[in-house]
Amino acid sequence: MTTRAMSARRGTTSEVGRLLRGWREERRISQLDLALRADSSARHISFVETGRSRPSEEFLLRLAEHLDVPVRERNALLLAAGYAPRFAETSLDDPALGALRAGLDQLLRGYEPYPALIVDGTYDVIAANRGVALLLESLPAHLLAAGPMNAMRLTLHPEGLAPRIRNLRAWRGHLLAQMERQIALARSPALRALHDEVAAYPVPERDDDPEPGDDVPYFALPMVIEHDGHVLSFVSSISTFNTPMDVTVAELAVETLLPADPATVKYLQRNAG
Repeated sequence: MTTRAMSARRGTTSEVGRLLRGWREERRISQLDLALRADSSARHISFVETGRSRPSEEFLLRLAEHLDVPVRERNALLLAAGYAPRFAETSLDDPALGALRAGLDQLLRGYEPYPALIVDGTYDVIAANRGVALLLESLPAHLLAAGPMNAMRLTLHPEGLAPRIRNLRAWRGHLLAQMERQIALARSPALRALHDEVAAYPVPERDDDPEPGDDVPYFALPMVIEHDGHVLSFVSSISTFNTPMDVTVAELAVETLLPADPATVKYLQRNAG
């Protein structure tokens, strides 16, 4: 091996080692704990992190799995180690994802009249059903037409749903905390920029809606929102795909809003058309 090739290889192993160490420290896992999980040794983990040893492709992916590294960043680890990316990033318009699109569309329609939507890794809305369209009625056109709709902007913008949300401070805190957890997992600059933008939107000094009382036994924090003179309550559930093998699919999330009280159920059923 030439001196130039040896130098290039050392640079490759050093870079992947630095990335792995960063993920391990972010997950607060010791070298010994990671070694036990990955059926390796702390010595080997140390050699990989310091660039003294180049991990095999399969070992690198095994470490990434135990460190819960997002699929997009697993490709970055492979590239840093000198391997080809393992996970494709397929456009949702690609025929290869036709069955996925059809299944998601059926899911959204089947959930009606309750609201449901699909978002990507930065909360851009990929698809939504008529329940969501009902909640978005009468919002300013510039919020709905300026590029892809973004669920966080639509919810927290002072011209969006925010003025209608009776417990905005509590719901805003929930959404920002959710984004912060995702940023810690994914290290996404775009998601960080979105978080900083919506966190800077004005906030009322106090909520219009008091803390939930005993009259409604909420089982999770609800979003309490006004619509056409009626007060509706929803709790949110988010679903993602298990063991995704594509970057696009890995970053999709299905959010469903479940009515939190009988009055909301009746209102949505009455306005289902």
